[in-house]
Amino acid sequence: PVDHRSPAALFSDASCWCRKGTMGISRDSLHKRRATGGRKKHWRKKKKYEMGRQPASTKLSSNVAVRKVRVRGGNYKFRALRLDAGNFSWGTEAVTRKARILDVNYNASNNELVRTQTLVKNAIIQIDATPFKQWYATHYGMELGNKGKEEAPKIDDKKASSHVKRKLKQRLQTRKLDAHMAEQFQTGRLFACISSRPGQSGRCDGYVLEGKELEFYLKKMQKKKSAGKA
Repeated sequence: PVDHRSPAALFSDASCWCRKGTMGISRDSLHKRRATGGRKKHWRKKKKYEMGRQPASTKLSSNVAVRKVRVRGGNYKFRALRLDAGNFSWGTEAVTRKARILDVNYNASNNELVRTQTLVKNAIIQIDATPFKQWYATHYGMELGNKGKEEAPKIDDKKASSHVKRKLKQRLQTRKLDAHMAEQFQTGRLFACISSRPGQSGRCDGYVLEGKELEFYLKKMQKKKSAGKA
C-alpha cells in the first residue's frame, strides 16, 4: 500500500520512532531515584554535556590501535583500543622506563576484566623487568635477578675511572631493595599498577608496586588463586 502523506509528515513519524526506539548513553542523575526512594519527574530533555560514549575496553595486544575522538569544545580524546606497552615509574629509585605489558593479573572492580585482559585505571598488571634491571646495573653496578647467587658489584676495573668507582661505592651504601621486588627480578616480571586512563588519554602508564601496597596486592592475588582452586 502507498502512503499518500506529505514527506514532512513521514519524516516526523520516523524521527519520533528513532527517539523512542534508541536510548543514548547518558551520565545524568535525572533517571535515578531520590535518597528517600521517590522517583524524579522528567521536567527537561537530556543535555549534550550529560552525554556518555561506549566504553573503550582497551585490550592487551601487540596490534596497537589508538583512535582520535572529537569531544565537546573542539577538544580531542585518544581512545586506546589495543596497547602493549607504557611508561612505568619506580618510586623509591625515582626512575621511569618504557616497559612491555605482559599480563593483567588483578582488578578490584571486576574479575571479568582480568579474564578478558582489559587495561583500565588501577588494574594490577605484570611488566617486563629488563629496562629496570639494565638501569640498576648502570646506576649501582649490580646485576639483579641472578638465581641462587648473591648480588655482587659488577664494575669493570679497566673501563671504570676512580671517580665512577667512588660514586658507585657511595650509592651502594644507601641502596635498599624490597625482598618481594628482589624475588620478582628473578622471574623477570614486575607487578605494576596503571595510573593513566587508556580509554581517555590513549596511554597505559603507571608505577611499579612496592612496599606495603605490593604486599597487599600479593595477598589479594593469593587469596583469589586459593579460592579458585577450592
